[in-house]
Amino acid sequence: MLSSSSLTINWQRPDIEEERWEYFSHPAKQEWYGSHEVSWEQIVSNFESGRLIPYPRSMLLEDVQVALSYHSYSDYKRYLCKAKRGYRISYNRMEDQLQCVGTLNLKAPIILCGGRERLLFSGYRRLCLAWNYGMIPYVWLVDVAKTDQI
Repeated sequence: MLSSSSLTINWQRPDIEEERWEYFSHPAKQEWYGSHEVSWEQIVSNFESGRLIPYPRSMLLEDVQVALSYHSYSDYKRYLCKAKRGYRISYNRMEDQLQCVGTLNLKAPIILCGGRERLLFSGYRRLCLAWNYGMIPYVWLVDVAKTDQI
């Protein structure tokens, strides 16, 4: 027999301006931006043409590895459960609301695509929430690869 759940998450297109910190201040992502020569202006200009796609729990999205997307439960325990209280608090609020109300409207996590490499730009806690409840989250996939090269 299968058990089912009535909990749901409605994924919405995110707002790139709310995620500026991820580009300008997140230390773990700076190397990816530099190695792919990705500027903030490039992300912003390509953001509108992004697409909402499902992201089953995996290190791969459409057969391409996603950097900094810690998908396993042990990763969740390491990076979120044992993180400082300030980082965990928004996850706990989302989880409480999901359990009490039964549904959430969340902005989709953002994944940047630079050729055959991808980066979880924002939304790790939102991914974890869905994955931990057996849901397949949706992400906003933005292609930032340079297209002007010959």
